[in-house]
Amino acid sequence: MKRVINFNAGPAAMPLEVLEQAQAEMLDWNGTGMSVMEVSHRSKEYEAMHNEAQDLFRQLAGMGPEWKILFLTGGASTQFFMLPMNMLYGGRKASYLVTGNWSKNALKEAKRFGSCDAMSTENADGTFTRILRPEEIKIDPASTYVHMTSNNTLFGTQWHYWPETGMVPLVADMSSDIFSRPFPADKFSLIYAGAQKNLGPSGVTVVAVRESFLQQAQEQANLPTMLSYRTHDEHNSLYNTPPCFSIYILNLTLRWLVKKGGLEAMEKINEEKGRLIYGAIDSSEGFYRGPVEKDSRSRMNVVFRLKDVEMEELFVKEAKAAGIVGVKGHRSTGGIRFSLYNANLVDNVKTAVGFMENFRKVHG
Repeated sequence: MKRVINFNAGPAAMPLEVLEQAQAEMLDWNGTGMSVMEVSHRSKEYEAMHNEAQDLFRQLAGMGPEWKILFLTGGASTQFFMLPMNMLYGGRKASYLVTGNWSKNALKEAKRFGSCDAMSTENADGTFTRILRPEEIKIDPASTYVHMTSNNTLFGTQWHYWPETGMVPLVADMSSDIFSRPFPADKFSLIYAGAQKNLGPSGVTVVAVRESFLQQAQEQANLPTMLSYRTHDEHNSLYNTPPCFSIYILNLTLRWLVKKGGLEAMEKINEEKGRLIYGAIDSSEGFYRGPVEKDSRSRMNVVFRLKDVEMEELFVKEAKAAGIVGVKGHRSTGGIRFSLYNANLVDNVKTAVGFMENFRKVHG
């Protein structure tokens, strides 16, 4: 069996233990004599697993029973319009904190449904190299919610503080750094995340919504049935056939996170990974250049350029030959990107740093 070190941004690396368990249970899951992909989503076996995943999510996030955990489809991109479709009606408005491509896309969708204030760190060339500073955030108290994107995969920035929004509910797209660190659930009213980075495979999107915020959503009668949060809450995300296999892998990943010690333990691991790889960049005497301001650097998506940009293609080629894949930057930004999600533990990053240092010695 050949396993590479996978730094893809998503779909991304998954814990080996999770993959091995799924492999072992592929033909006979939970004594059913069937794969989890074949079991009815109305069966007691499936529903028990489904509910366990919700409970584990709450446990890891530090959420109480007032939080509803929904398993939806369509990725975070569907939440860009589903959120305002449910919440921006009757002349309501929202505030958007724009610190990257995905939050910019979320704002674009929200404007279809209501008025939106936007605070942005976009540079003149369309790049993003930092997070908003506290003094730059001015929230209209009439806003129905404030939307943020906690980590930005394309440009490698991440919020390292949580913005103050007063009495206005805070909503976050946490797709690319969810459960990589603890976060204060009490500050939020809704969070959402595509699973394919830290939670499991593509195909399921987790929406965690506080019951009091859910009660403010538009009535089901005014929305397409499948695009109403109320529909999925009332039917425990089982109104239609859910992405059963993706939820099953999500559940195994949540169990793995509990076994690893929870979010506090993952934060320490991810801090160490960040120190290693940013240390290699900063000590390279300009051979590697990180464009992001240091206090906004992401621990999940490390982006950098080489001193000679013509050499970046060679870097990607030699990394692949060394068993390190998924390091080419996003097609819209170029450069190099290492995505250090939870499944890539410290040893993988040490190997990557060793490759970087050797590449610099040979080509520098």
